[in-house]
Amino acid sequence: MKRSLIASSASVPEQPPLAQAPTAADCLPETGSAFAGVDEAVWIEVIHKMDDVYNDLLQYEVVLEQKNAALEESQQFIESVLASMSDILIVCNRHGAIDEVNDSLRRFIGQDEGELRGRPLCDLFADEASRQRARDFFSAARPAAVQDCELRIMGRDGSPLPVSLNCTPRLSGTGKLLGMVLTGRPVGELRRAYHALRQAHEDLKRTQQQLLQAEKMASLGRLVAGVAHELNNPISFVLGNVLAIRRYTARLQTYLEAVHSAPGGRAGKLDELRQELRIDRIMDDLNPLLDGMSEGAERTRDIVDGLKRFSAIDRRADQRFNLAAVVDRAVRWVARSGVHDFSVKVDLPRDLPVIGSSGQMQQVLMNIVQNACDATAGCATPTLEISAEQGDGMIVLHFADNGPGIAQGNLARLFDPFFTTKPVGQGTGLGLSISYGIVERHGGRLAATNRAQGGALFTLTLPLAPT
Repeated sequence: MKRSLIASSASVPEQPPLAQAPTAADCLPETGSAFAGVDEAVWIEVIHKMDDVYNDLLQYEVVLEQKNAALEESQQFIESVLASMSDILIVCNRHGAIDEVNDSLRRFIGQDEGELRGRPLCDLFADEASRQRARDFFSAARPAAVQDCELRIMGRDGSPLPVSLNCTPRLSGTGKLLGMVLTGRPVGELRRAYHALRQAHEDLKRTQQQLLQAEKMASLGRLVAGVAHELNNPISFVLGNVLAIRRYTARLQTYLEAVHSAPGGRAGKLDELRQELRIDRIMDDLNPLLDGMSEGAERTRDIVDGLKRFSAIDRRADQRFNLAAVVDRAVRWVARSGVHDFSVKVDLPRDLPVIGSSGQMQQVLMNIVQNACDATAGCATPTLEISAEQGDGMIVLHFADNGPGIAQGNLARLFDPFFTTKPVGQGTGLGLSISYGIVERHGGRLAATNRAQGGALFTLTLPLAPT
């Protein structure tokens, strides 16, 4: 920088070296001069005083040189700081004329310091609204500080560039207004960074939703066998009952034809035919058969409805549902698709009202139960116990299995994405991670630890719905 913000009047010019101190002989008067009658002691006293004055002058010169050196060092420091600033800096006098600028502003607008010094500050702005706002900085007798005022400055290519400016009054040592100091930062880069951050956030949310759906599909693939078994049983006995009713219908039709075609005196023969075709037994079996058909159809409907709820994307995530029913459904599906001797003991209240997404919560519960099923696969009697505690408006579910437990080194990483202890091809490492995020969005907590008697213990805490 060619010129420092420190006033040039503050620097002290270098002093010329002092002349060599005169000796006593040089100072004594010559014979025949006007001072020949003065006592020699007086001259010696004068010479001593001159020596004292000269010594003082030497000390003052040393101090002055030290201060000049400190002043030059401070000036270089300030110049280096101003030159390295990334924000723009403008120093104006109290009339709004530019006194000083830094390198950042010169690069920003493409003009050098000589062109800018003395110009009105308003000339830097690209539109009338910005120029008027800049005039307002100096309109008051005692201007106040301005924070984060966005104005448009003419860039080096002639395009208006938005800048966030801060304006602070510059005062003298006595409090007199000398001008204003403006600092600012182009907001174009900040806006682009914010846009990029928002886009990254949207991409992350979309990726998270895709992972959620992918994990759902993986869970559905593991449950195909159980779902097929659930659907096969009710459909089988519905079809069996339908076939039985068809056979009974043929017998009933034969009997009714005989009744309608028989003359009045053949009542005994009709009774024999009734006994032979077991019409009374058929009539007794019709209601139970129809009840079984209805029950099978209802079970099929419930299974399909549960599958649809689990696989469909939730339209709303703030619905009231019964957590106990979701636990029962998750346990039934996993138990059907898992090993045949996997035992699940459920001890829950009948009604556990929760606000949220029943489909997402079912996914969480199925992941926990499925992990317990996989962990206890090598046990003689694989068992999972599910219990609950209520208090302070919260419900705490405990999932305790009798497996080998969780390795101490894996507890801290259990909910990390893509972390799995299963062999390659048997786990994605996303189940517990996604479940952890779902539980957090529902205002709850999901934790895992080992039981003292052996096995793993998962704890799911959720807020109960207000009554």
